[in-house]
Amino acid sequence: MEIYIVRPGDTVYSIAKKFGVSAQRIVSDNMLAYDRGLAVGQALLILFPEVVHTFRTGETLYSAARMYGTDVMQLLRNNPTLTGMKYIPEGTQIVISYRGRKLSEKETSGFAYSYIDPAVLASALPYLTYIIIFGYGFTESGEIINVNDSRIISAAHDSGTAVLLCLSSINTDGTFDTGKIGKLLTDTDFQNIVISDLIDTIIKKDAQGLDIDIEYIPAEYREAFAAFAENARRRLGEYGLTVHVDLAPKISPVQKGALYEAHDYELLGSAADLVFLMTYEWGYTYGPPMAVAPLPNVRRVLEYALTEIPAEKIFLGIPNYGYDWKIPYERGITKAVTMGNIGAAQLAVSTGSEIIFDNYSQSPYFYYTDIFGEKHVVWFEDVRSLREKFLLAEEKGIRGCGYWNIMRPFPQNYLLLNSLFGISKIL
Repeated sequence: MEIYIVRPGDTVYSIAKKFGVSAQRIVSDNMLAYDRGLAVGQALLILFPEVVHTFRTGETLYSAARMYGTDVMQLLRNNPTLTGMKYIPEGTQIVISYRGRKLSEKETSGFAYSYIDPAVLASALPYLTYIIIFGYGFTESGEIINVNDSRIISAAHDSGTAVLLCLSSINTDGTFDTGKIGKLLTDTDFQNIVISDLIDTIIKKDAQGLDIDIEYIPAEYREAFAAFAENARRRLGEYGLTVHVDLAPKISPVQKGALYEAHDYELLGSAADLVFLMTYEWGYTYGPPMAVAPLPNVRRVLEYALTEIPAEKIFLGIPNYGYDWKIPYERGITKAVTMGNIGAAQLAVSTGSEIIFDNYSQSPYFYYTDIFGEKHVVWFEDVRSLREKFLLAEEKGIRGCGYWNIMRPFPQNYLLLNSLFGISKIL
């Protein structure tokens, strides 16, 4: 595996010739468009097949997997264009393995909304240990606000991916109501009604557990929030179900701020089976232009977390998005637009922009001028920035990495993940 940075005059064909690989594979692995060219500074993932198999009449992915002592999910991870294919034509070549050794085995997770595009979902599932379905809330009477997610759960189980239902303070109209949090955390009877309904829903849907994503909790509920997580884990554990808690990105136990104070890493790390560090949003919609997840900031959060929480419980949060700001930035006025990482690279190509890699944040960015003459800056993620986050997870020996979120396609990211790690499936 190599990450190649596009130079002036490069084309997909010249890069393919340079490395002795297929131009079509470079295009598909990096989600490029033949007719749009490349951006100077763009990072491309180049993979080198080690063992290739050519399909003969009557062969299937299952028979090929048996032949080479591997499994179907690994073949799909190596050959994402096969996802969803019911019949593989004779003569089709697939990669059984790539050159290079994997660093270790990791678990992975990814958040999704119920309206995720089926093709995007199918492309992500082979690489996920868990999928976390966002949008479950609770009413004033303790009834669970349901999500129409049977399609996601069925597809997840077909791929061996476990399902967690994500509980937040969301209302039926999609807004968030922090006013309900106090009752959930302090009224034991009400709390047990909510947990009982959650257990019933999880079992009915054949899901594997619960994700708790409750943010902006008043500081006075710090211990009550941990007690709720412990109560949920105890009760769900009786049914063999997992409880996973999302944590704001802290670097100190006494960190001030509405997002941080009730998220006690020591208490919640003890209460939950697994935790997800929300290590992103330093660059955010209303903030000044900067990387969404600068590596030094991510490192500080993870290093603090490891002083309070066992490494085998920790998932490092990975952002699957970037932001586009108009510049100059005006506080209180400028509002960034969220965009996918593939979309960001395509925008750099279409505007003739050079992508720059910031060595401090270990993140890419570029400037462009829109059709109205207004200047913009875009910060996003590419395989260089993600490689550094994955290597940090490996360095610290944590359980794995998780994506917020998988709603946008990002094939080069998944292929990079697959190159570095074996991916655990628990179903």
